[in-house]
Amino acid sequence: MPRTRTVRVASTTLAAALLLALGLTACTTQSTTTSTKPTTSRSATPTPTADPYRAPSAAVVSTLPEAQYDAVIGGLLPYYDATIPKAADESYTISADAPLYGDDRAEPVARLAAKNFLGDPTVVVPVQVSGAWAMVMTPARQALPSAVQSGAAAQSAAWIRRDLLTKKTALADHVVISVGKQTVAIVGTDGKTVKEFPAGVGAGGTPTPTGVVGYIQARYLDPAQNQTVHPIQLTTLHSSAADEPYGGHDGGLIGVHYESVARGAVSHGCVRLDGDAVDAVNALPLGTVVQIVA
Repeated sequence: MPRTRTVRVASTTLAAALLLALGLTACTTQSTTTSTKPTTSRSATPTPTADPYRAPSAAVVSTLPEAQYDAVIGGLLPYYDATIPKAADESYTISADAPLYGDDRAEPVARLAAKNFLGDPTVVVPVQVSGAWAMVMTPARQALPSAVQSGAAAQSAAWIRRDLLTKKTALADHVVISVGKQTVAIVGTDGKTVKEFPAGVGAGGTPTPTGVVGYIQARYLDPAQNQTVHPIQLTTLHSSAADEPYGGHDGGLIGVHYESVARGAVSHGCVRLDGDAVDAVNALPLGTVVQIVA
């Protein structure tokens, strides 16, 4: 049965070239909240009595592990929400590497880089807000599939200071991938399906993970994998088939991409679409939430 090829980033920038050398394998087997939105201003500084937070220096932040696509950082928070959080309707960026925190919000456990592996601004998607803090999804894993009882990769989130976030764009729609129905749907904020397309999903031994939620973190063309017309939509989601499927270096990131055979259980875990369907997903902004259901 045809299988999805390993996805690699085109070497359009030095960062992408380094990543390609490592072998990005995006299609391998595999607190009380309020409705307040994250601030877009860096001038809102909490008072010491209301919030005793002290920001770590840039030097300290630089020593923290980066919460990037291939990282496994136990201090991050495992994250899943069966409903699309209302807070996840805007994307943000950061102007410098930012510290990330666990639930205690006391000592940083990781850093989120201002630029992603392609050298583009990192997209930040909040899913909760609480006072001066926002919980954001990260591209890293909190645990390996072999360490999780369900076998699924532990997608992650962390707390970040809201005054570090700069608003980028509104996220009016989200993507729902149904493995059982073998479809990809674009769903509006009202819960109604805007568009739906048939899709190819993971084969039996290399399943597409279900019960996970992430977002589109990057998109690019990859001539090495014959992806020269329709950009690959790279999510922050990971394969649940193995800790590092097929000896790659990215934990089996799940991509949504074009293939001529885009029906049935045929891939290594990624999601295959025809050209029109990929173009529809490509028209959505980076940061768009992606949920994979059974």
